[in-house]
Amino acid sequence: MGDIRKYFSGELSLLYPSEEIDSIFNIIVQTLFKKGRILQSLEPEIIISDESSEKISEIILQLKTGRPVQYILGETIFYNCKIAVNENVLIPRQETEELVSLIIKENNGFKGRIVDFGTGSGCIAVALGRHMPDAAITALDISEKAIETAKINAAQNNVKIEFLRADILNPEINKLPQAQIIVSNPPYVRESEKVHMHINVLEFEPHTALFVPDEDPLVFYRKILGHSSRILLPRGKIYFEINEAMGNSLSGMMKGYGFKDVYVLKDLNNKERIIKGVYYGG
Repeated sequence: MGDIRKYFSGELSLLYPSEEIDSIFNIIVQTLFKKGRILQSLEPEIIISDESSEKISEIILQLKTGRPVQYILGETIFYNCKIAVNENVLIPRQETEELVSLIIKENNGFKGRIVDFGTGSGCIAVALGRHMPDAAITALDISEKAIETAKINAAQNNVKIEFLRADILNPEINKLPQAQIIVSNPPYVRESEKVHMHINVLEFEPHTALFVPDEDPLVFYRKILGHSSRILLPRGKIYFEINEAMGNSLSGMMKGYGFKDVYVLKDLNNKERIIKGVYYGG
């Protein structure tokens, strides 16, 4: 294992920092050999077959192009759920796990309906369904291919979810049921922020799920808040993942749509990444 790790690091040292290389290597070992980090430390010597060695070499070649390891492997782990991913959906991230964790923590014993706007891979809806088994969940996305992926993830995690193809920006979404919770991780990266992003995001992940125009960066939030007046029941809650620079602006917008108890929360990296509120009517 030490030799293959050294080879792996050497091949990718010009493209990724050492910590990211270690993270990628651990993901590959966990997926190919079904060994997490603890087992890797307890059983450091893994006999690698010629087939596995060839597979790792193929993975390295793809990694050198900038393709994310999650897309190469076709899966990732999100909040203890196995999630299939491909170029039609975003790769779930740690800050989104924090969003899910907050919802679960604040809604113990929840038995109402949750609506997930812009579900993508379905990771949020699936994780909530796994950990809030009495919740009814509706998830929507504009992309038919994303919904196909989300359906796979719901099935393989034994979660029942109602999926709808719908455009958040369309004001006439009439199929959505009333709910007690709305959650969304909509596109929020401004076009001008592309210059700060890694090649593996810019060239491989779907731009429609990431970017918004600089002149209207809260467009998806505004539309979802508009839908919420018809969807949310009294005292219903809304939870958003947000751009760290948009907390104050979005807080004011939410209050204008009849939300109170609006709070912006920081993630583990001390960035304002989540906002929540309670609907009292506008």
